[in-house]
Amino acid sequence: MTVTETKPAAAPTVVETPAAAAPSRGARFTGAAANYIDERTSISGLVKELGRKVFPDHWSFMLGEVALYSFVVILLSGTFLTFFYQPSMVEVVYDGSYVPLKGMQMSAAFSSTMHLSFDVRGGLLFRQIHHWAALLFIAAIGLHMLRVFFTGAFRKPREINWFIGFILFVLAMAEGFTGYSLPDDLLSGNGLQIINGIIKGIPVIGTWTSYLLFGGEFPGTTVIAMFYSIHILLLPAILVAALGAHLLLMIINKHTQFAGPGRTNDNVVGVPIMPLFAAKAGGFFFVVFGVIVLIASFFTINPIWTYGPYDPSPVSAGTQPDWYIGFADGMLRLIPPGWEVVWFNNTYSFNIIVITVILIAFLGLVAAYPFIEAWITGDKREHHIAERPRNAPTRTAIGAAGVTFYAVLWAAASSDLMSTHFKVTIEGVIHTLQVLFFLGPVLAFFITKRICLGLQKKDREIALHGFESGRIVRLPGGEYVEVHEQLDDYERWRLVSYNEYTPLTIRPDADGRISGAQRTRAALSHWFFEDRISPATKTDVERSNQH
Repeated sequence: MTVTETKPAAAPTVVETPAAAAPSRGARFTGAAANYIDERTSISGLVKELGRKVFPDHWSFMLGEVALYSFVVILLSGTFLTFFYQPSMVEVVYDGSYVPLKGMQMSAAFSSTMHLSFDVRGGLLFRQIHHWAALLFIAAIGLHMLRVFFTGAFRKPREINWFIGFILFVLAMAEGFTGYSLPDDLLSGNGLQIINGIIKGIPVIGTWTSYLLFGGEFPGTTVIAMFYSIHILLLPAILVAALGAHLLLMIINKHTQFAGPGRTNDNVVGVPIMPLFAAKAGGFFFVVFGVIVLIASFFTINPIWTYGPYDPSPVSAGTQPDWYIGFADGMLRLIPPGWEVVWFNNTYSFNIIVITVILIAFLGLVAAYPFIEAWITGDKREHHIAERPRNAPTRTAIGAAGVTFYAVLWAAASSDLMSTHFKVTIEGVIHTLQVLFFLGPVLAFFITKRICLGLQKKDREIALHGFESGRIVRLPGGEYVEVHEQLDDYERWRLVSYNEYTPLTIRPDADGRISGAQRTRAALSHWFFEDRISPATKTDVERSNQH
């Protein structure tokens, strides 16, 4: 038995202190209210539990925060705009401050937007804040999804959260399009005309769907009111719910993090939410808000007074949709003419049907990619460490091909502007982009994969032989060699600590048969992992050091 000797307790010392000041009435009321709420909700336990959550400190994780804070700015600025906007297509005569449009017939929606821009104090600033915040919101979601994709942060257990993030991206595009259509100016009217043409190109139900949406022949009388309800009620409600589910799953599944000292699948290294991350997040919110206000103050966007009210008779060249819708507009421009076929007195516009199928298939592949990759690789483990893109060359190449596909369509949306600015024929621009539509993603895939494999080879070489120091030494035999410096243990571990996946092996079932699905899965797995560089093992490093 071990006995620990302790000193006897000293006699208590009495120190006279002045009486503590009695709490103020406000402090007593606040404390009583907090106790009342906590006794009925146990919210203090939730706050304490959330406060212990740790967030990684890598800069790339701020992209998701930028999207969240932009959405908050959208809600705040949009609330202000709703007090002055009239969602009506009733014809009125403009009598506002903007002289060039005085006395012109226009819809009440356009007139109220003009009134908001020129006659409401701060109205134009809030309009531009709202528009710029919407663009930043969608851009931040897109960049955040690219970061998640290229680092493999969508793998188990985050497949569902990736799908929710994709839904957020689609909802954000729908929210942006409905909002951009509300002023009823020439630009938004042309965008609606394009949507109307796509809807009418749907076989059998297209015409009736257009009549239902627009309340009759385009432009109809109800589309603005319908879009307004969708824009301020339906889509924001779904966005808030999806965003809450996304953040909840992020807390439950933990944050991914890049490899480093102390970072494992079971341990997240960073800062706790309370108080450090909360303080940083609050400051970062005001930085994002300030940047949006600064941009809105100095850079005009959507000057509806320049376009004028919508008139379906003129066709205005140079009117471009917001950047996030550009890929759909570009697809329309790349489709060759003459793809209409008449069957049984019905016209089938394959120039509309084909692009609709392609775009839905593209978006569907993006949404389902985590599940497709998990099926191909057979990887059922949990992953909380983000991968370096070079260590997953096929996935990185697929991402580069997808980005190139999107970029070609996006560029096609500005084919007319490229033609006028660079003084080339519009046909030449379209034909070039049509070729890139097919060759661009293929070239991007192979070039990216070769680059990733080359970087892996370089990492392996550095891990085994060190890095070039730039110091030249002459050996006794007269040979000149460059001295290589060896890496420290952490740097070497960072270069070699990744899993080497191999193609799946086909195994017959209990009856000795191999199904077609198994053969397809094995072929895809072989394609996915055929070209790979094995990481340097501990034995390889020891042999290299001995050499």
